[in-house]
Amino acid sequence: MDTLSLLTAAVGLLLAGVIKGATGLGYSSCALPFLVFAVDLKPAMALVIAPALATNVSLSFAAGHFGETLRRFKWLYLTMLPGIALGVWLLGWVPTGLAVQILGCVIIAYVVLALAKPTLTIPAKFERFLQFPTGFLNGVVTGLTGAQVMPLFPYVMALHLDADRTVQTINLAVLVASTVLAIGMLGTGLMTPVLLAASIGAIIPALIGVELGNRARRLIPVARFRFVVLLALAVVGALLLMR
Repeated sequence: MDTLSLLTAAVGLLLAGVIKGATGLGYSSCALPFLVFAVDLKPAMALVIAPALATNVSLSFAAGHFGETLRRFKWLYLTMLPGIALGVWLLGWVPTGLAVQILGCVIIAYVVLALAKPTLTIPAKFERFLQFPTGFLNGVVTGLTGAQVMPLFPYVMALHLDADRTVQTINLAVLVASTVLAIGMLGTGLMTPVLLAASIGAIIPALIGVELGNRARRLIPVARFRFVVLLALAVVGALLLMR
């Protein structure tokens, strides 16, 4: 990595932390598009793992309902495991350019859902059944692109949980996905010791960014800032599609 790539990666990690702290948007989904332009997809996925874990661990304790959420969505989390394994295998097989384009599609879909906020509803009798395909597909997308939000995000939206339970459900999915993805990438050699050390070091700018974002949230109109960030992510997602 040259100096410009290192600087771009550091800024991307810091900016993603600011966005997460100010708006609550997913850290990986915000950081990955910037990191892909700096270091390409595979090292970007490795770099973002430790910061994603670090920025979500505290939320596990702050949001509450940990045991309840784990019991209610255990099949969602368990079915992510074989999905991530398949996604990591695909990452080593498919052309990187195709994986980057899929990441662009995922980012754009995430932005559209976050902006449109469609009224999705899952009947209670289907909630548990849909955990299986949702968890598996979310795992595949995570293993292939590093993005951990699709189709998890629309599934959770459609359950109409309260704010704390929504945060905890998504947060636990991110923790599970990041941990298993790290193991998978270490096992396949995609996460080298150097990248692991760099990912651990990346926790520092990520947490600084989250703290700056928390402070900025008290000073800026969060809804407007969130709108601008989502539009920027949409542009970046479109650029990824054109790579």
